Amino acid sequence: MYKQKTIKEEISLTGVGLHTGKEVKMTFKPAPINNGFTFVRVDLEGSPIIEADANYVVNTQRGTNLEKLGVKIQTSEHVLAAFVGCDVDNVIIELNESEPPIMDGSSKFFVEAIEKVGVVEQDAERKYYEVKEVISFIDESTGGEILVMPSDEYQVTAMVDFGTKVLGTQNATMKNISEFKSEISNSRTFSFLHELETLLDNGLIKGGDLNNAIVYVDKEISESTMENLKKAFGKDKISVKPNGILDNLTLHYPNEAARHKLLDVVGDLALIGMRIKGKVIANKPGHYVNTQFAKKLAKIIKIEQKNQVPVFNLNLEPLMDIHKIMNILPHRPPFLLIDRIIEMSENHVVGMKNVTMNENFFVGHFPDAPVMPGVLIVEAMAQTGGVLVLSTVPDPENYLTYFMKMDNVKFKHKVLPGDTLIFKCDLITPIRRGICHMQAHAFANGKLVAEAELMAQIAKKIN
Repeated sequence: MYKQKTIKEEISLTGVGLHTGKEVKMTFKPAPINNGFTFVRVDLEGSPIIEADANYVVNTQRGTNLEKLGVKIQTSEHVLAAFVGCDVDNVIIELNESEPPIMDGSSKFFVEAIEKVGVVEQDAERKYYEVKEVISFIDESTGGEILVMPSDEYQVTAMVDFGTKVLGTQNATMKNISEFKSEISNSRTFSFLHELETLLDNGLIKGGDLNNAIVYVDKEISESTMENLKKAFGKDKISVKPNGILDNLTLHYPNEAARHKLLDVVGDLALIGMRIKGKVIANKPGHYVNTQFAKKLAKIIKIEQKNQVPVFNLNLEPLMDIHKIMNILPHRPPFLLIDRIIEMSENHVVGMKNVTMNENFFVGHFPDAPVMPGVLIVEAMAQTGGVLVLSTVPDPENYLTYFMKMDNVKFKHKVLPGDTLIFKCDLITPIRRGICHMQAHAFANGKLVAEAELMAQIAKKIN
């Protein structure tokens, strides 16, 4: 079991936004469990929060840009990649502008900042999405494709082909996330000369210089273009080296472009909000195809989580049989609606009921088409949760449980005679003063049949 992690203390970096050209201060702060990655705009009233969520992606032009309720974060991918690469789960990222500093165009300085303050484990289990089958997304317009297949480790392979002499086909592979810091994090962003001209003409990359981006020269440079570049970058002289790179910048790796594309994939897929156990293969990746894939995967994960039936071994002795359940719950037949408790911890409980044709409620519901009433499914979920809350007192036989409220009750499928119902209840908040607030799910035949947010209170019997 791997624990969630955050940074030990806060640390700040300053620099210039690549596209805005504005000075920006960025501060990393420790975050509580299950926080994930959140951006905070401290320059705006109320310090609005923008979660690193694929659903907030609004634009992928020259970076992955997020927006929530009109509040924007530009070029988020390099920072997010650094945290994933440093094995961090929860962090608050404060900004006094819309865009993190570009630094040298890689994740190197962010990684160094994280390592400077250190990382600490938290008291919560890390959540993973274990890939069981190939999932893919194709961008028909560009030919970009990204897929994930089953693997015990999070692995990423990026394959790029720009079809130019100066930068053709390149590949890069990360076999384990531990390789990110030393092999991937210092790979800088890049651009082609023709793209650079367009960006300059449109008033973008105001914070760009020859130290934070590799420029591949894929065309003849005219005198006027050369003068514009000198002016834009504040240089007296600009030249093209034999390797086709503008000015005197030296590549860290022959395949630095592919490594940076891999870095972008790691950062963009952080928007899924959960660690992946799977091998990602990205062919001609870009921010659009990356984030569309992240949205697709996040949706699949959400659906699977809702439909995830707790796995248990029927051959094992249950944690509680019907006799032990009756020692805890005050309910009795025909209103005792759970047969077994399969699993229980401080924060959750799993129960089971075998639905048979001789149930009393089938007599009138309905005689010719028997269906278990939805209200009784909710009651069974509540009884399962009641076992959890009554297990916290030394004398449960002296207590009764009472409903306080139920919210977001949904029924998905019919429950029929012969079905086996599985109930899973998870605490939303810790049990306090005998009040239990939980998220409950009921499953049958490998499907979610009902769900509800329940609140109940235990009270001592009055003799």
